[in-house]
Amino acid sequence: MKPSAAAPEQRDIDVERAQLTDALAETWKTPSGLWGALATVDHKIIGRRYIFTAFVFLALGGVLAALMRIQLAQPEARLLGPDRYNQIFTMHGANMMFLFAVPVMEAVAVYLAPLMVGTRNIAFPRLNAFSYWIYLAGGALLWIAFALDMGPDVGWFAYVPLSGPQYGTGKRADIWAQMITFTEISALAVAVELVVTIFKQRAPGMTLDRIPVFVWAMLVTSFLVIMAMPAIVLASTSLILDRLVGTHFYNPAEGGDVLLWQHLFWFFGHPEVYIIFLPAVGMVSTMIEPFARRPAFGYLGLVMALIATGILAFGLWVHHMFVAGLPRLGDSFFTASSMAIAIPAGIQIFCWLATLWDGRPVFKSPLLFIIGFIITFVIGGLTGVMVASVPFDTQVHDTYFVVAHFHYVLIGGAVFPLLGAVHYWFPKLTGRMMSEALGQWSFWLIFVGFNATFFPMHILGLEGMPRRIYTYQPDLPWHGLNLFVSVSAVILTAGFLLFFINVMRSARFGEIALDNPWDAPTLEWATTSPPPSYNFAMIPVVGSLHPVWDDRDGLPVADGLRTDRRELIVTTLATAEPQAREASPQNSIWPLWAAIATTIMLIWSIFSPWAVVWGSIPAAVALIGWFWPKGTPEDES
Repeated sequence: MKPSAAAPEQRDIDVERAQLTDALAETWKTPSGLWGALATVDHKIIGRRYIFTAFVFLALGGVLAALMRIQLAQPEARLLGPDRYNQIFTMHGANMMFLFAVPVMEAVAVYLAPLMVGTRNIAFPRLNAFSYWIYLAGGALLWIAFALDMGPDVGWFAYVPLSGPQYGTGKRADIWAQMITFTEISALAVAVELVVTIFKQRAPGMTLDRIPVFVWAMLVTSFLVIMAMPAIVLASTSLILDRLVGTHFYNPAEGGDVLLWQHLFWFFGHPEVYIIFLPAVGMVSTMIEPFARRPAFGYLGLVMALIATGILAFGLWVHHMFVAGLPRLGDSFFTASSMAIAIPAGIQIFCWLATLWDGRPVFKSPLLFIIGFIITFVIGGLTGVMVASVPFDTQVHDTYFVVAHFHYVLIGGAVFPLLGAVHYWFPKLTGRMMSEALGQWSFWLIFVGFNATFFPMHILGLEGMPRRIYTYQPDLPWHGLNLFVSVSAVILTAGFLLFFINVMRSARFGEIALDNPWDAPTLEWATTSPPPSYNFAMIPVVGSLHPVWDDRDGLPVADGLRTDRRELIVTTLATAEPQAREASPQNSIWPLWAAIATTIMLIWSIFSPWAVVWGSIPAAVALIGWFWPKGTPEDES
């Protein structure tokens, strides 16, 4: 048989491709060793760190929840005293909201968004590294303070005047307020990075109507972060000024206003629910396609529902304040807004059900978590409409009915999709598959345990059991249900333990994954699993909403980027036409030094306001080192 004439030509192509990938690997590599680990700006490494750290905080928060359930299983239990219970209750809420729920959603986007839009790194990668170190420092501050019996005890919402200087003695409330500063700096930094990445670094041809739904969800979420989180920064900064400097923002005797705290906090606090929820529904809309084996029904409807939810999220905050004595006409507006936001959620649920109905579902673990999410979120949404009614809310406010409602919304609406997302994108992160058998066992344990734990809390609330109590009298009719809830929590805990065992076992011994094991349609599956340091050897050119499905023989690619320095393609906002080549920053240790200097300044300021003056000097030095011209475009970015 004669050798094919195309064989030498194919060998030449293979040699050129190998030379290209070798050059890119050298240019984009993270050096080995400690310095490389501390100085890296690779969004994948930082994203994995974010995800791992957030799940550590989830596990710690779960331990605190278990302690509370043991305490409440029996009347007049003595495991925890009132002071320690208040610390644990506050730590659980603050940890789950500020150190797990919001960061983990942004963490998934830090890893996936650049891959899904077809670029080689996130925008402002050094800021990305800085944001992680600041997040880690804020979490360490909270938990070290708790270990030293200085953990905050004012609730995750820190209402004044209880958290103010008159009643909140010691440094516990200051720890809470400064932890907020750490986490919000981190969240705002990531939000800016994601907006710029999504708007200006999309692959050529990825027009606005070809952006994956998860990326749309993160874009809307990032704008929510940018517009909502300054409110909590203002609230917590005003609180710490009242406590440490002697201002009177919340002191009515000196012209301040106690309700100002609630308005500022909940103006952030209710959009925060959707900052957590929108990424989750974006995950669902993206994951459902390969398991339904068809495109998601109603792409435009899904995107418009995300945008509508983001807008309506800013008109709900007063429904947390219906018992605060506000004008009834104002209450009616927020009742209407709270009910209206169910409409875009209903549109999304309809689209998902239509996708499954008209598809050929494959019931793998990620799809099971999606179905569990739909069921639990519908229940949480129905009770949400109930508490949007002023007369009903007045009766159940500050009872366990509200505890049940927001756990159904936050765990059902965010954690179920997140666990499904871990199963789905695990091969992209690690190159290995998670165990399907353990995945299905963990799903059923979590689903049954969750509903058995939290659904009875609705009944406890209707029976009058208030929130935030550490014990209760044996003659009250709550004992049986509380015992049932605490026993059910064991099943829920077992499900999460099995999930963590599956993750750790699969990361080391799991089956080696194909590059696209789910036959998924989005760009992150167009590269290897896990991706190389440069993500894509050649930047793909997108011609449809589902490029991997529609170009199975190989995506067209864009050429022209240098291999001897880090370069990205910058594209136009609407049509994603190539606009320029942009240098991407090299690895740098300065973001870590800037984070250390900022951490010292913020923690020192808890004990002395002069820390803001003297602590700004090392922070300024670190920033000068960060931005000092080094002579190359990558170093000067």
